[in-house]
Amino acid sequence: MTEQAIPSASVPATISRQELRELVRSQLEMLLEQQNFQGAKALLVPVQPVDIAEAIEGLPETMQAIGFRLLSKDEAIEVYENLDSSVQQTLIEDFKRQDVLDIVDKMSPDDRARLFDELPAKVVRRLLSQMSSQERQATALLLGYEADTAGRIMTPEYIALKETWSISRALEHIRNRADMSETVYYLYVTDSARRLTGILSLRHLVMGQPEQTIGDIMTREFVSVQTDADQEEVAQLIQRYDFLAVPVVDTEQRLVGIVTVDDVIDILEEEATEDIYALGGVQAGGDNYFQTNLLTVARKRVVWLSVLLLTNTVTTWVIRSQEAVLEQVVVLAAFIPLLIGTGGNVGAQSSTVVIRGINTQEIANRSAFTVIRREAIAGAFLGIMLGVVVTGWAYLLQGNLEVSITVGISLVAIAILASTAGAALPFLFSSIGFDPALMSAPFITTVVDVLGVLIYLNLARYVLQL
Repeated sequence: MTEQAIPSASVPATISRQELRELVRSQLEMLLEQQNFQGAKALLVPVQPVDIAEAIEGLPETMQAIGFRLLSKDEAIEVYENLDSSVQQTLIEDFKRQDVLDIVDKMSPDDRARLFDELPAKVVRRLLSQMSSQERQATALLLGYEADTAGRIMTPEYIALKETWSISRALEHIRNRADMSETVYYLYVTDSARRLTGILSLRHLVMGQPEQTIGDIMTREFVSVQTDADQEEVAQLIQRYDFLAVPVVDTEQRLVGIVTVDDVIDILEEEATEDIYALGGVQAGGDNYFQTNLLTVARKRVVWLSVLLLTNTVTTWVIRSQEAVLEQVVVLAAFIPLLIGTGGNVGAQSSTVVIRGINTQEIANRSAFTVIRREAIAGAFLGIMLGVVVTGWAYLLQGNLEVSITVGISLVAIAILASTAGAALPFLFSSIGFDPALMSAPFITTVVDVLGVLIYLNLARYVLQL
């Protein structure tokens, strides 16, 4: 076969990272279609592993395994760790057994445990049985902890020192262990029972004198987490103190692993995505939403839609109970969607900021009453501003001043009600152990719809003297 031209790796200086990744993916797909494997290898040489992973994910499924096989063994391991779990599983099915073992055996334990969480139990047992005893033990350790805890996401690959060691001996130890450690920027000091007694940064170590001991320069006041700590708490801790890693200890204060900042970034993204899905009433779980079977997607989304459908029947009942008012002034019905729609939007805004504040602990030092009062006042301001506009607009539309005033005053009351409910319900559900993001949306909609219509039609009855 005639050798195809290898595309130039040079790109315009102004190209964005997203455009570069798309360029790599499209050129890689073109070269694989042409079976120009040498050109594809050359294309990937200057590309970062995370970008290679994204390029492979963007390939047709039939090409993903071919593109992955072009990588060197060491690069393949790092790229594999950055692939989406669904692509990882596909590659496992396509590879020969030994190919899989070579990659999985050399993955970092925390990434391997995350992969095993996604694989069928039968496949996990087969892979574990054929791994090296050291890696099997490290993986089994992590899988033994509850999901979404520090123990599950930590890595046991860290560097531990002893207080009595000299700096020169410690540096020699680091050189010997650096390739097997997740990070060397933080060093951990343990006693004979592996209990954590102090920490030390690499900077302080290299700045010390060779004859000094680790005990002379280490920090004895440190922050650590228990193995059963929630992963979101660990992420917030690292974010708060700007750590690169945090040590994980068991109930006897023995050091069992570390959680690094790169894992925390994944956790924060995962938790934020989960909250956003929950706010929309979408139970996404741990799956990639856009790679989930459509029937499964519909089944997850229909739950809260059914709840909202049922609760909206209450609104229908309220409207029917006020038929006498609507029959006398039919134009009132035209403004119902406007009022409850605006109220729902105001409530959603309040619940969003409160739920986010709860999750980030931004409002941890404030009482629920203070936050709710603040949102109620904000709702009043919003209601007054919107009410003035709607009053004028309603008058221009139908020329009835009394109806216009009723709509405007109702909007003020509904805005206050919606913002208060939007702020209060997340606190209520959080206090009784429910996810406020998932539970608040349907209840806010119900409160605003039912009470909003009641307020509007009863106010109309009073103002219009019906």
